[in-house]
Amino acid sequence: MAAPDAVADAPAAAGGDVVDGAIASPDHTTLVAAVQAAGLVDTLKGTGPFTVFAPTNAAFDKLPAGTVDGLLEPAAKDQLTSVLTYHVVAGNVDAAELTRQIEVGGGSATLTTVQGGTLTARVDGGNVVLTDAKGGTSTVTAADLRQSNGVIHVIDTVLMP
Repeated sequence: MAAPDAVADAPAAAGGDVVDGAIASPDHTTLVAAVQAAGLVDTLKGTGPFTVFAPTNAAFDKLPAGTVDGLLEPAAKDQLTSVLTYHVVAGNVDAAELTRQIEVGGGSATLTTVQGGTLTARVDGGNVVLTDAKGGTSTVTAADLRQSNGVIHVIDTVLMP
């Protein structure tokens, strides 16, 4: 998996849970606001373990104009929850484990998300790339940001179920 482009791109290394890690990152304020709006803070502060593919603010900025604001509306809570839980995999899938799964899978691995959908992981140019249910792709830009209840991998595009 790729190394972080800059330290600021990455949530806090260790100590807190996955939510604390995202809160500590200035590049994940949109993700934190979305997790709060969806009412998922307590869930993601649970024992886990969780593997979180955390989109940066720049990833959310790639969405069509108005998408984030629409998802943050109370009426869209179910849709927001679906999108956010699509970025979470149960268990502790660190870079070594994900790479192993890709190798065992002959070049790709299928990850089942907490939302119930699947993501396909493969290596492209030395980076792990995730493909979502709509065919969109996201690259892991920082991996193995270990937290007390799981691991965070920073991604550059929001995944869609």
